[in-house]
Amino acid sequence: MQSYFIQSGAGQTILERREVAQPEPGPGQILLRVHAAGLNRGEFIAGHGLAKPGAAKPAGGEGAGEIVKLGAGVSGFKPGERVMGRCPGAFAEYALMGEREAVAIPARLSWEEAAGIPLTFMVVHDMLIAQGRLIAGEWLLVTGISSGVGVAALQTAKALGAKVIGTSGSADKLERLQALGLDVGIRTRAGDFCAAVMTATGGKGANLVVNNVGGSVFAECVRALAFQGRLATVGYLDGVLKAEIDIEALHSKRLVLFGVSNKLRSPEQRAESARGFVADILPAIADGRIRPLIDRVYAFDELPAAKAYMESNAQLGKIVLRMPG
Repeated sequence: MQSYFIQSGAGQTILERREVAQPEPGPGQILLRVHAAGLNRGEFIAGHGLAKPGAAKPAGGEGAGEIVKLGAGVSGFKPGERVMGRCPGAFAEYALMGEREAVAIPARLSWEEAAGIPLTFMVVHDMLIAQGRLIAGEWLLVTGISSGVGVAALQTAKALGAKVIGTSGSADKLERLQALGLDVGIRTRAGDFCAAVMTATGGKGANLVVNNVGGSVFAECVRALAFQGRLATVGYLDGVLKAEIDIEALHSKRLVLFGVSNKLRSPEQRAESARGFVADILPAIADGRIRPLIDRVYAFDELPAAKAYMESNAQLGKIVLRMPG
């Protein structure tokens, strides 16, 4: 079968297409005929946290497809079912998925839509619900809101009844996101948005901030927080990995600062995240309140072009790879 491998080094990631043997499912695993797979910035952008120097490894982290074969002990699924989930090596014709990571695909979703959901919306569940405790009526601020995670955060927050402020360097992207419920758009890529956030929230600040951008806006995110506000750090598009913390603000406003990453989580913790997503967000996807926003779909042969498009920062929502056949 055909599979892509990825290798990081010298400030870049390199893709290689290989012919490899079809994998066999082990205990607790599902063999998937992959129909589509989502691209994620952390894998492709060197220095973003996941792409580390070393030997090439199978590329892709999430996918959607049809179950072909079950490993020993798998009882919750059967061959022929449509599932989506975290899926190491998803940029391939066949891939293995853990049973605890697999989620049945709602009937209304295409393969491409399903492929853009798992990692993105499970991360959003972690930062908005599990850790962020966002509730109806609160204000959410998302920096770099046009990313896949940013758009999913907007959609989920609106489904929860929250109000959303987003920053982006593109006025066009902010305008397009109004159709998804964006309440306030701030056109900027810099740490200069606190005043606009305070104006929008009546001087109170944002209850939860999602920082997709990184260290260059970290201090401004803290300034924009309300009393007992929460700050989620989920990415660093700017490559700035250090920032000063206003200890007085942290102390007096009783702030909570937390990170959002699956990098060091155990299999059980990842499975718990999947269960939380199924309980709290999947129903809104299944009934159409949330519809994954897919920016572009590329054919399997076009993965290098899809990678280049992601690196250009032109996307609004998710980029998806469609498998051959």
